[in-house]
Amino acid sequence: TEFQDQCMKITEPEIYQEIAHKIEVSKKDRDRYIKEFIKPIKKVLARTDLKFKILGRPKSIHSIWTKMKKKKVDFAEIYDLFAVRIILDIKKEEEKQACWQVYSLVTDVYQAIPERLRDWVTTPKSNGYESLHTTVVGQEGRFVEVQIRSERMDDIAERGFAAHWKYKGLNGQVNMYEHWLDGIREMLETKHTDAMEFLDDFKTNLFNEEVYVYTPNGDLKVLPKGATALDFAFSVHSDIGYHCSSIKVNKKLVPLGYKLDNGDQVQVFVHKNQKPKEDWLKLVVTGKAKSKIRSAMKEERRRIGETGKELLLRKLSHYKLSFEKNVDTLVKYFGLNSRVDLYYALSQEEINLQVLKTFETQGDKLLIPDKPATQNIEKVRAEPVVKKSKVHLLINGEPAEQFQFQLASCCNPVQGDDIFAYTSTGGMKIHRFSCPNATHLMANYGYRVMKAEWQLSTETSFVVGLLITGLDDGPGVIERLTSLISRELQINIRSFSIQGNEGYFEGRIKILVKNKDQLNLTMRAIKKLPGVDDVLRYE
Repeated sequence: TEFQDQCMKITEPEIYQEIAHKIEVSKKDRDRYIKEFIKPIKKVLARTDLKFKILGRPKSIHSIWTKMKKKKVDFAEIYDLFAVRIILDIKKEEEKQACWQVYSLVTDVYQAIPERLRDWVTTPKSNGYESLHTTVVGQEGRFVEVQIRSERMDDIAERGFAAHWKYKGLNGQVNMYEHWLDGIREMLETKHTDAMEFLDDFKTNLFNEEVYVYTPNGDLKVLPKGATALDFAFSVHSDIGYHCSSIKVNKKLVPLGYKLDNGDQVQVFVHKNQKPKEDWLKLVVTGKAKSKIRSAMKEERRRIGETGKELLLRKLSHYKLSFEKNVDTLVKYFGLNSRVDLYYALSQEEINLQVLKTFETQGDKLLIPDKPATQNIEKVRAEPVVKKSKVHLLINGEPAEQFQFQLASCCNPVQGDDIFAYTSTGGMKIHRFSCPNATHLMANYGYRVMKAEWQLSTETSFVVGLLITGLDDGPGVIERLTSLISRELQINIRSFSIQGNEGYFEGRIKILVKNKDQLNLTMRAIKKLPGVDDVLRYE
């Protein structure tokens, strides 16, 4: 929590300071409210034989900001900004019953919100977390999150895995971690040639929300929320995942990328000739499945690449050149990561070895130019795709005009956005770091990513899409929006569509802006209009 707050202090300083100030301003009011909220709960708990303590729990600045973004609400609307934790001093065998008893008493005092009940006492999270969470409606109609747990549960939640050893003598305490640790161990044993790939796989194991699904025999499997049917196949066994040909969920045939829900029963069918495909990486979310698919794909590339290796051996032998002295130089020249990639590219006829004729030699060694071939193949120094555009960029410190490039349509970068360049066979694409595809590109194709930065210019305009939502109070909405954008802010509107539904409207406007500062100014001005609830930039 401290680490996340410190990061936010650096990356989003204005938002951090704003939320910190609001928390400080509301501290007295919050403390008073929590005190009043706890009074009736203490009263009913005092009538029981339970030993307990009740604590007010402040939300971290980062978690508040995350919730504001996720729910698209203001600070004042964060419903569980108020949180209370009830900790019971109870024996292990009596924990579950006592937690539910306290839940019953709390919900007698305050109205519970049923859909906000989270039961990690009956089925603990795979990382060992146990607690009973509910949200109730307190005084003044405010929502308060209540967490109910034992001293042992709180100790483990606060101190993590190390705290389990205090309770090692209790049956089943360490076992709840074994499945999670086995998954981590398998991932560490799988060879990763790319550090970014490993991090991408590993972080998917650090999930918060889970789904509980079952095998046809009724065995429970815990997977991260968003996991697919193919993830399930790999969670059962790597070989079942490798040879998975089809899957049934609740006795109905589903696609391999089908997202699982709580309570689904999953049956996997295998075929000995089935092999993992590159497309499978898009169908899974768990670290284990991703690393196993990548490992299988690399093995397949290695097998296919044997043909390319033989071709290269013959060609170098024909020119009386040493294989070992030249192969790594060719890998570097063609801008590839390894010999395996070179052999694979040769076997797939992506590289023509006739280029060897153009190089000078010194004994049995090729004299190859320093600049890799990808600068000729993928960056294609030619006229830019955006010929008439006045977009000014630096790519790896060089003016971008000498490269073939275009702004990626998936994220529509604007001058001032943090950006990077991604090279492909069709030229260069400029993406925002916050692009939905950025993580995938960096994790899987890090060698194609290059540094990019803006050269300040006032001559260029960028198209940006804004999603505006608010209260539909009649025909005045359109007039207010267009008047503000066109007349007051002097910004051109490229397209505008609006739809009203039961007192609520959603408008999509594409505008031309000079840079990110002008965009932020426009968004703030629109949000201040009467009836406007929120303004978001959409891809």
